[in-house]
Amino acid sequence: MSPVSLEVRRVRHPLKMRELTVKRLAQVSPRLLRVTFTGDLADFVSASFDDHVKLFFPVDGEARPSLPTVTEQGIAFDPERPRPASRDYTPRSYRPEANELDIEFVLHGEGPAVSWARAARVGDVLGQGGPRGSAILPEGLDWYLLAGDETALPAMARRLEEAAAGERIIALIEVESADARVEIATSAQASITWLCRQAGDAGLPEAVASLSLPEGEGIVWAAGEYARIRQVRQRLIDVHGLDRQRIKTSSYWKQGEVASHETLTD
Repeated sequence: MSPVSLEVRRVRHPLKMRELTVKRLAQVSPRLLRVTFTGDLADFVSASFDDHVKLFFPVDGEARPSLPTVTEQGIAFDPERPRPASRDYTPRSYRPEANELDIEFVLHGEGPAVSWARAARVGDVLGQGGPRGSAILPEGLDWYLLAGDETALPAMARRLEEAAAGERIIALIEVESADARVEIATSAQASITWLCRQAGDAGLPEAVASLSLPEGEGIVWAAGEYARIRQVRQRLIDVHGLDRQRIKTSSYWKQGEVASHETLTD
């Protein structure tokens, strides 16, 4: 029998800028707002649960942002108009039959994205670009470990909801308080553990270190705050002896920095 591939398959998508309009708002938890958008979505594609799109927010006093144009050299902004603030977000759910795209906003801290989300109303407009590509995890492994904080919750929930029946998934989700927990429907053979900071639960690095990982071939996906996810990655290597090829880690934000998003490697 040939060994199971652990290779992540990468797919590129044509880059397109779109103008989207808020269709619905749903408070998933006190700290998580789901915004359903509609608009120019006919050729939108998101092939992986951890894809990210770029959202462009209107500047103060304007109803819609100035979207960049896509050129052979990259994207170009109109020099005659204020450049909009932008942030990366996970496409939570796309329903082509309804022409709807869900994006979930974590309501913590300050900044253009959370300020926009707190004030959002049906009919509001923002800009969206991407995804530029997708990184698709290998299928058919014996187990999958997902670990992340609130910013990674939309991606983890999407992965669990899209899982094939019987897939073995271990999920560790770190949140501020118990009321940040949400219901996640899944067909997977899933073990979901919520780690609440206010309750004094172990943090992600400690929880990962104390796991008993299943036998067989598996892969780890982890995302969240830069320093914490670096610690998670190191625990997986030092405590569990996992090969680096089996660990996919990303920083979705970095304490003290603005708009940080990067893949973490050694």
